[in-house]
Amino acid sequence: MKSVLVVDDEVGARESLKMVLKNDYEVFLGKDAEEAFLQVKLHSPDVILLDIILPDLDGLKVLERIKQNDPDIIVIMITATKTVKTAVEAMKLGAYDYVTKPFDVDELRLIVSRSLSTKALEQEVKYRREEMGKSFDFGNIIGRSKLMKEIFKVVKQIADSKSTALIMGESGTGKELISRAIHYNSNRKSYPFVTINCAAIPETLIESELFGHEKGAFTNAIERKLGRFEVAHQGTLFLDEIGELSLATQAKILRFLEEREFNRVGGSKTIKVDVRLITATNKDLNQMIKKGSFREDLYYRINVVPITIPPLRERKEDIPLLIDHFIVKFDLENNKNVRGISKEALELMMEYEWPGNIRELENLIERVIALTSNEYIQLNELPLSFKNIPKINGLKESILDGKVSFLEAEEEFEREVILDALRRSNYIQSHAAEILGISRRILKYKMDKLGINQDKFKEY
Repeated sequence: MKSVLVVDDEVGARESLKMVLKNDYEVFLGKDAEEAFLQVKLHSPDVILLDIILPDLDGLKVLERIKQNDPDIIVIMITATKTVKTAVEAMKLGAYDYVTKPFDVDELRLIVSRSLSTKALEQEVKYRREEMGKSFDFGNIIGRSKLMKEIFKVVKQIADSKSTALIMGESGTGKELISRAIHYNSNRKSYPFVTINCAAIPETLIESELFGHEKGAFTNAIERKLGRFEVAHQGTLFLDEIGELSLATQAKILRFLEEREFNRVGGSKTIKVDVRLITATNKDLNQMIKKGSFREDLYYRINVVPITIPPLRERKEDIPLLIDHFIVKFDLENNKNVRGISKEALELMMEYEWPGNIRELENLIERVIALTSNEYIQLNELPLSFKNIPKINGLKESILDGKVSFLEAEEEFEREVILDALRRSNYIQSHAAEILGISRRILKYKMDKLGINQDKFKEY
């Protein structure tokens, strides 16, 4: 049972409050500051109802001292109507709320109950943030290769910095995972980590998503909305696929980085926030700058700390670790009894090039475990796409022998992977994009670039 300490120099007030609360809470009483401090020490009450006027010490001084010893304790001030102004001052010092004499019984019960609910919610949020932080501890990020160890080293060095970071790498390599590791190992870890996939938001809505809007700013803007920058105040904002933003939106982000302020859409008030910005891309931003589709000045602003995550094919020594990790994860989720992977299946997976990187590997293990009845994943349980390995290896030899240019081989590889994904998804582009770990817009762009005939595919 939760407990309440009532501190009031009037006997009638103390007893009245005890009668109101005793059926729901364990109630302790104190007539002055000295007894208040003693009861707090003896019983550690969940809520304190504290009179603002006490015979031996001013109620505000008592509040300050209690809050110094336990900042999380709930204190509700008791006041007469003429001292309401003082009660408001008490709230600035950390009081949760105040009640006035004579008491409204229902209001009093509601305030006490609501204060405990609020504290429980705050504790849950704090617990979840701590648990989230543990899950993104460096020891829990899979990767023992030399390349990944270098990345961990950089992340540790910059975690407490305010500098922007640009994380580069192919789709599915774990760019968001690294951004979360930066945040949850920094001094901002108690504040929000907010993400937005720039490719997933239509151009007409992206500015509102980032900076918010005022009521009536545009059609359907029926109320004020806070943008991601405001929500991320004192924390971290992660902009994934920043290369998908228009030049106009890039200019607004640049302004924020230069001035640390912005305006909501349709608003004139300048808003200042403290946000650490981390961005990511799977595009070559230097090439985009040359083509005029990405601002050079923004590039230098976001690229203060560059981090390049290698594709899985360049750190194959991490593949067995990742396989073991995902087997444990999905074995528990599916209530199976899968203990590992056969030697033959592992050898084939080590040879595979993993165009979808870690995301593709995770999806594969999840699918196999859902379908298997074996104790160890077998070679024949791997998908047919693995039969393309000889062709991929042959293409690699053709490049090294000078028979095929690197660009030609790259295009051929992308074409084969996209066609395979389309076949697997029954030519539904949105599903194919999901398999590849890219947006549908990027998939369509690549199909057009590679001359994959649109008329052959079903549009969704």
